[in-house]
Amino acid sequence: MLNNVTQLIKISVTNLSTQGWLIDLLKIHKNRSQKGFEMQTQNMTPTYRLEIEGIPGGVVSLSLSELKSRFPKHTITATLQFAGNRRSEMNKVKQVKGLNWGIATISNATWSGARLRDVLLSYGFGPEVAAKAKHVQFEGLDRDVTGTAYGASIPLNKAVSEEGDVLLAYEMNGEDLPPDHGYPVRVVVPGVVGACNVKWLGKIVVSDEESFSPEDFKSAPAIQELPIQSAITHPAEGTSGDRSDREGTVKGYAWSGGGREVVRVDVSIDGGKTWHVAKLRTSDQEQHRAPPPPPGRAWAWKLWEIDVPIPHRAQELEIVCKAVDSSYNMQPDTVAPIWNLRGVLSNAWHRVQVKVRESLKDQK
Repeated sequence: MLNNVTQLIKISVTNLSTQGWLIDLLKIHKNRSQKGFEMQTQNMTPTYRLEIEGIPGGVVSLSLSELKSRFPKHTITATLQFAGNRRSEMNKVKQVKGLNWGIATISNATWSGARLRDVLLSYGFGPEVAAKAKHVQFEGLDRDVTGTAYGASIPLNKAVSEEGDVLLAYEMNGEDLPPDHGYPVRVVVPGVVGACNVKWLGKIVVSDEESFSPEDFKSAPAIQELPIQSAITHPAEGTSGDRSDREGTVKGYAWSGGGREVVRVDVSIDGGKTWHVAKLRTSDQEQHRAPPPPPGRAWAWKLWEIDVPIPHRAQELEIVCKAVDSSYNMQPDTVAPIWNLRGVLSNAWHRVQVKVRESLKDQK
């Protein structure tokens, strides 16, 4: 299951890591088989073929150059988040299965490629196919130790919707996809769980059956849209600030699945007793307020920031954040009620403990 195990936080579009936004960067866990596979993909272009099954006329096979030349290039900015983001907080309640991820299994980038809708329609997708099929399956070229390909699927209506913006992406941030992000082609499904954004895409199947990713429960429908999410990226847990600063800056990200726009982030420094409204922006380079995205197509995260006064005699602060989206979905206040064995969909209020140091002036 190599396809998404090493999903990185790629911050080149906003350069957040150098601005102090993201301090809990995911450690990269790569084994030799994946590293070798990534190196092979760099020389794959001449032989690469993308197969499409389940449409009239039989199997279609496309090269990368054909994908680029036959279909208009479409560009979106979208956030990808694993279902297991913030799993570590569920582990504190009770042990769960899966890697002990913090707040950093989420990324934001600008993607370009052919729309899946355009490709399917050009090869005969129509009412007859739609009457029989319910899902579109994606299969990666990589294999796990048993020889099984990584796979996932999305509902057919998302795949063919004009407003779904599903891409067969071959560019990331204006350049060819990096090998670790799925060169030569990956599917980008904005607003949907990261596991569906299959890298090193080799096959697409229009089917009446669902394909499950490793993060799914096989006894239930696959995870698709994710709930409203926010996290504090600065300051870090356990750090300390000087009382003489009088104010402290708190930063973070917020995002919601299904194209629902984040409309508000509230921040507390007293564990949730009182709240302050944070300023929202789309990137750390934003000079003016960006126009709102079309309804239902808010694919990218919001970054937020606020300066809050440090209470005069406080020795420790419990910083908390919570977000609201355009459908007025809100985050639960604690983790325990949403705990599950796989440690997925962890979206409770995010909390960070910070100590307050006495200034030299106060010590005299």
